[in-house]
Amino acid sequence: MLKIDQRIILVTRKTRQQELKEKFGTTGQAHFYVARARAAEAGSRALKSAAAAPKAQVAQLMAQAEAEAEDLALEELSSVESEDQRYQSLLKDLRRQFDLGVPVQVVDRGLVPNLVFGPRDVVLVLGQDGLVANVAKYAVNLPIIGINPDPARYDGILLPFEARQARSAVQRALEGRAKTREVSLAAARLNNGQRLLAFNDLFVGARSHVSARYRLESGGIVEQQSSSGMIVSTGAGSTGWLSSVFNMLSGVAARLHDPATGRAIAPRPPAVRLPWEARQLVYVVREPFISKMTTAKLAAGLLDEQESLVVESLMGPEGTIFSDGIEADALPFSEGAIATISLAKERARLVVP
Repeated sequence: MLKIDQRIILVTRKTRQQELKEKFGTTGQAHFYVARARAAEAGSRALKSAAAAPKAQVAQLMAQAEAEAEDLALEELSSVESEDQRYQSLLKDLRRQFDLGVPVQVVDRGLVPNLVFGPRDVVLVLGQDGLVANVAKYAVNLPIIGINPDPARYDGILLPFEARQARSAVQRALEGRAKTREVSLAAARLNNGQRLLAFNDLFVGARSHVSARYRLESGGIVEQQSSSGMIVSTGAGSTGWLSSVFNMLSGVAARLHDPATGRAIAPRPPAVRLPWEARQLVYVVREPFISKMTTAKLAAGLLDEQESLVVESLMGPEGTIFSDGIEADALPFSEGAIATISLAKERARLVVP
């Protein structure tokens, strides 16, 4: 039986076409800018490659390169238009499906952090995967249904449903019959009470490319570090940003050989893969630098349910903590701020077929 306080929250995103129109005013202006930018870039490359060609051929080569670049730009813009048309069509179709006796609220992704979710809301997300991740940390403990807007384009790891399946999935969720999969979240809490959740990972470091400096405490060990920042990953995020760290380590190990024996100097490290439900976090310090003032004993580790990292910022005003790769979704982490990072009590609930 449906409850009077239930809502369907349909979360959308701007398409590339909409973003271009917002930036340039009209579709025509956007098309002109992209085509001209591509042509100028192609002309510059052609000029460099034609440096050794006879002068009589340089102009011809540049004109040919610019024409090819314009054709490619038009092809890309046509793809952008068709993507937008498909997305808008799917959105209209979804709204028509939901004559289920409860209100439907359509929300752009940019407004999600300020939306007050109700305890009986059902959340529908119209792709891509990253949108599900960014919504899930705000819609905690609510059923989240990921809709793949273009199965031919997106893998849809977090988007198990197509638009034609949305009505039945929402109906089951409203009636409390939906099958769900829980996903562990990470949490960062500052000593001033501010808190940030992450579906995939938290980044602790500096906003620019300067070194991140901080004091790190875990498992009774305290040390001062200088690095490119720290990644703290959930099980869901262990195949994302965190995996790139292991790819780097594996690549280095594969290239370094003993010149005398030809054998690898170090074995390739196995990548860490955690289930989404795992009540563990993985942390990795990126490029830790060892000096008279800084060490790297805490370069990586696993955090269990009752464990945490305590990080004190030594970065002046440049420090930041952001989640899931969204730099705007962040906590300020200036000099003297202390963050405690651990598993969150809340979980995300993804509806599965």
